[in-house]
Amino acid sequence: MNLRPEAAIPTNPGAGGLEISNIPWPAAWLDPDGIIRAMNEAMCRATEGVIARGDNIVAWFARADAAKMVLALSRLMDGTPSTLEVATQGRNQQHFIATLTGPETLGAGHASTLLQLNDITELRRELTEVQERESRWNHALVGSTSGVWDQRSSGDYYYSSIWRQIRGMGPDDPFPPTMEAWLELVHPQDRERVVHCIERQNAGDPDYSVFQYRELHRDGHYVWIECRGACVERDEDGNPARIIGTDTDISTRKQQEEWLESLSRRLKLAIDISGIGIFETDFEAGTSEWDEGMRRIFEVDHDRDVPIGGFWESKLHPDDRSRTLAHVAAKIAELKPFTDNYRIIARDGSIRYIRSNSLPFMDHDGRLKLIGVNWDVTEDQRLRQELEQQKTLAEARNAELERTRLEAEHSALHDYLTGLPNRRYLEMKLEEWRAGNGTLGSGIAALHIDLDRFKQINDTLGHGAGDAMLTLAARILRENIRAADFAARIGGDEFVVLIDHDGSSATLAAVASRIISQMRQPAWYHGQECRFGASIGIAHTMTRKIDPKQLLQNADIALYKAKNLGRNRYEFYAPASRTLIADSSRMSSELLRALENDEIFPHYQLQFDAKTRKIVGAECLARWRHPTRGILGPDKFLAIAEEYGVLAQIDGLILEKSLRDLEAWRSEGIAPPKISVNVSARRLTDPDLARGLADLDITPGTVSFELLESVFLDRQDSAVMSNLDTLRRLAIQIEIDDFGTGHASIVGLLNLKPTTLKIDRQLIENVPESQEQRVLVKSIIQIARSLGIKVTAEGVETEEHARILARLGCDVLQGYGMARPAGFADVTTLLRNRKPALA
Repeated sequence: MNLRPEAAIPTNPGAGGLEISNIPWPAAWLDPDGIIRAMNEAMCRATEGVIARGDNIVAWFARADAAKMVLALSRLMDGTPSTLEVATQGRNQQHFIATLTGPETLGAGHASTLLQLNDITELRRELTEVQERESRWNHALVGSTSGVWDQRSSGDYYYSSIWRQIRGMGPDDPFPPTMEAWLELVHPQDRERVVHCIERQNAGDPDYSVFQYRELHRDGHYVWIECRGACVERDEDGNPARIIGTDTDISTRKQQEEWLESLSRRLKLAIDISGIGIFETDFEAGTSEWDEGMRRIFEVDHDRDVPIGGFWESKLHPDDRSRTLAHVAAKIAELKPFTDNYRIIARDGSIRYIRSNSLPFMDHDGRLKLIGVNWDVTEDQRLRQELEQQKTLAEARNAELERTRLEAEHSALHDYLTGLPNRRYLEMKLEEWRAGNGTLGSGIAALHIDLDRFKQINDTLGHGAGDAMLTLAARILRENIRAADFAARIGGDEFVVLIDHDGSSATLAAVASRIISQMRQPAWYHGQECRFGASIGIAHTMTRKIDPKQLLQNADIALYKAKNLGRNRYEFYAPASRTLIADSSRMSSELLRALENDEIFPHYQLQFDAKTRKIVGAECLARWRHPTRGILGPDKFLAIAEEYGVLAQIDGLILEKSLRDLEAWRSEGIAPPKISVNVSARRLTDPDLARGLADLDITPGTVSFELLESVFLDRQDSAVMSNLDTLRRLAIQIEIDDFGTGHASIVGLLNLKPTTLKIDRQLIENVPESQEQRVLVKSIIQIARSLGIKVTAEGVETEEHARILARLGCDVLQGYGMARPAGFADVTTLLRNRKPALA
């Protein structure tokens, strides 16, 4: 195409200007400011009448190109011709190469400017389309996150920025120069396959136009790449000359595929393990697809089709068929998921229980389908029936156990003989009063009652007579107090009465006088006259600020005074009675000196297996070698020791000495399997107890702690429970002492779960004569058995005791009838003599 149309202008212009009519392309004469002086035919066709002679040619062009034309005309004034691309206005835009030639070029004396146009509209359209296609493909590649690569046999390579980003490469990072170097970046497990895929891709094999592999990222991890490529040019020998393709990072897709594959494996495993069967029914096709699980459950051969409306319905139990079919039909009509339980008849005639979950739905073609799972729950049904039976039996046993527990709890809060509340119940009642609850008002009086001459009745007429007198005394107390008042037997022949006090001492004196008077009346037992009396100490207060223990102590001091003044009388507590406290203080000082002088030492009472009579343990009992009063038992000093805070020290001292004695016995091969030592409530609250026990290097299983005052266990004291956990970790066994007399509650027993509980001697002494007492002991043993706790009976004084207790289920026996408490030397001699009898 000629881009210089001025070459065709005649060199000899006519009178009106140069002749342009013979020029085949659009041409016009213009004034220096762009006004059209003349146009040829081609120009007229090009402008299509939009402009004419006399118009400014600039108005025909688009705004930006009009400015370019004005600039070109101004430059022409300086004699500089111009060639520029311009476009017209309007929807049917035309594109031209415009050439402006001035008078100097056309010849002297000519003052017009020649405009010639070369139409490039079609060329511009094609170029624009190419640019749009290129832009479209570039954007598509960027949007697809695919990297483009172009490899030529000449050694020229092109890798797009996305291609580099996939591998963590920057724009200037070099790429491995050889195939071998690049293969080092490919995952070792993929290299051989990648080489093969590239060879087949270069050969034009369509099956290898796409392949996947892993390549090392610059950050050190592998990325999954999907490579698409093809040979687009070959040399004259048919070898690849140019290969073009794209790489796409498919790591996320691979992770999803791996996750789906793992999920599929787990789902298959779950289905296999669960034994469920899966089905899908197409109602329009009239068929149902059953997996292996369904065929197994319903006993269907693998090669047999399962049509709708026949086989499954025939398997239903006759009693379930109508209900099941109606239920399924209703849920399918509602297109709601549903669960069902029904029975089927197996080939062998047995009944199988089936559970199903089903979902009716319309597929994308509008076809009604049903998908679901079935599983055989026959075994579950059998177990459920067995469990129901076991539940019924367990409920019956629990009811019996609850009855026994309630009886035992009542026994734990009441004296078995008189039916009166016991010491523990008394303490609870006092705590209730101090908290402002219960029937007692803010004013309260405590009457501490001790029977006179009771020991003589026991010694002369026997325990039966003594029990009869205790029962009579209890009845007298009940008859002489109001319903809101409270009477308890706290042990032996001692009772305490709590009375709602209005401040009148005369009222209290009248109650005490009536009690003393009635208890002095003669009573009869098996034809024998029995006479006893009562001494009463009275303490009272009109405020709850007093410690209940102090109130009882004041009443005890008053009782002591009443006995010293001749018995069968009552006395009110008075501050002058504190002389008794002085005696107690003197005793406490002597006890402290005893600890300093090492006067506290252990005695041992051996324990025996109830069936074999072998020695199974020894209880360590504290004794005081008093310099003037001789050997004192714990009843003479433990109360004072507790009051003055040295009971825990005594416990620790007895433990240390008994461990030394145990080691001495062990060296001779005569040691009992274990020793048990008493431990006080205060010691169990000691945060340093665990460290002190660890320092003693106690052999696991050889030491047992007896809790003397386990009433506190009902309160779940955190320090106590922590120390009890420490005892268990050290393999120190836990025993409950004096069980059944108010020192231990059933709740505390459940909380503590001790190794052993010891039934108090008061519950044991009348076992040979009393059926009720045997039933009570048997109940305690049954409770212990249900909790996995061993039982030791204290106070075994006769062979009949031992025989009956063994028959009732006691594990261990302890008492004077078995062995009396003795010092180390005497016990050593006994152990040597009974060495074969050691357990």
